[in-house]
Amino acid sequence: MSEASTDTKVEQPDEKTVRRAVAGAAMGNAIEWFDYGIYGYLATVIAFVFFPEASPAAATILVFAGIAIPFVLRPLGGIVLGPLGDRFGRRQVLAVTILLMSGATFCVGLIPSYASIGIWAPILLLVCRLVQGFSTGGEYGGAATFIAEYAPDRRRGFWGSFLEFGTLFGTVLGAGLATAVQLGLSEEDLNSWGWRIPFLIAGPLGLVGFWLRSRLEDTPAFQAAEAAGSTTASPFKEVLANVWPQILQLVGFVVLLNVADYMLLTYMPTYLTQVLEISDTEALLILIGVMIVMMGLIGPVGALSDRVGRKPLLMTSAVGYFVLSVPAFLLLGMKSVFPVIVGMVILGGLLLLMLGTIGSALPAMFPTRNRYGGFSIGYSTSTAAFGGTAPLIVSALIAGTGNDLIPAYYLMAAAAIAIVPILIMPETARLSIQHPTNIPGTDKYVSDGEPVGADAGASPTDGEKTSG
Repeated sequence: MSEASTDTKVEQPDEKTVRRAVAGAAMGNAIEWFDYGIYGYLATVIAFVFFPEASPAAATILVFAGIAIPFVLRPLGGIVLGPLGDRFGRRQVLAVTILLMSGATFCVGLIPSYASIGIWAPILLLVCRLVQGFSTGGEYGGAATFIAEYAPDRRRGFWGSFLEFGTLFGTVLGAGLATAVQLGLSEEDLNSWGWRIPFLIAGPLGLVGFWLRSRLEDTPAFQAAEAAGSTTASPFKEVLANVWPQILQLVGFVVLLNVADYMLLTYMPTYLTQVLEISDTEALLILIGVMIVMMGLIGPVGALSDRVGRKPLLMTSAVGYFVLSVPAFLLLGMKSVFPVIVGMVILGGLLLLMLGTIGSALPAMFPTRNRYGGFSIGYSTSTAAFGGTAPLIVSALIAGTGNDLIPAYYLMAAAAIAIVPILIMPETARLSIQHPTNIPGTDKYVSDGEPVGADAGASPTDGEKTSG
């Protein structure tokens, strides 16, 4: 790497541009989780439409298989799309992913029922889900990279939190629409055509996201690396050679993130209504209320991580899930409104600590030239193995054992795994991620800021350059 490329100065865009970049990136995450929201909250209807000949328990497992199976293509999406984002730019790849994601969700709303075309109905559903799985493999890592590289270093936590604001917004929007069609339509109308409405809305949402992204230039960090000749011509090979330790750390941490994410935001409606037999309306309103509160608090949590560091918040979340998961699910098992709300607040609050922090913490683990690829490969691999499979595994284990605390034990196991990578990952709050070769926590680092938290003083001082 040439000396000039390492010293390339990155000009910080104005706040209006940062806001537009954050909105455009977060929109893709919102569409992804909008899909999971409507799919999870309409699971009973989807089971009836696509798997009418199966028993209720078997149909539920098949519905959640429709979430889990497409995750096998997530790593492929990360391997293909992530390195392309490092080679040709973040914006071009993100334009493709948002169109593929929204298009796949839109097409689900067009599929005829099993009663109309038989086995082709679930086959077409699976095809749409597989397309979505591939595209999301390159979406999340790119969106996180896009926001992190646009955000100023000292406020990266605050701006990065809006990536997961998109997650919550998309889930709430999907859940709200699913609830609206269930409450506003007769059972006959819901099962025949009403369930399609939320899926079809994904089409215009995707076009809005594409328009937002098309109005932006690529990130300042990527443009600076490109101008300095510091982008990579062999992105996949370089990722495997240079940043595999960071990928392993990310995989280990994301186990907990995805188990908590998919269990709380996708599986919980089914758990409350079918396992605990709480009324549909009561369960949906509690879940939507908790998520709305999380949306209001996620920005302050991100800002807090700018002040105290990312690692304290992530560790609090992991330890909290290990200690409090069983008490929280025992509260849910009481089935009364107040204890159910308290249990959901505990689980949602611990998730909030992660969601408000990861958008800034995880992209900073990688250098600019390998950030999109390294992040996407690690994140999509861990998500495929532990995230989308969580609802399917948990529902199957509950059906097989009759133990309603299975979700709590699953969260505890994921938390135990995540504690180790959190301990060893570098603290990146306030540290610059703009230089093409920066890898915080290693000797390949050029600092434009000052670290906070436990690792303060561990990196070079402002402007000091070390080897690499």
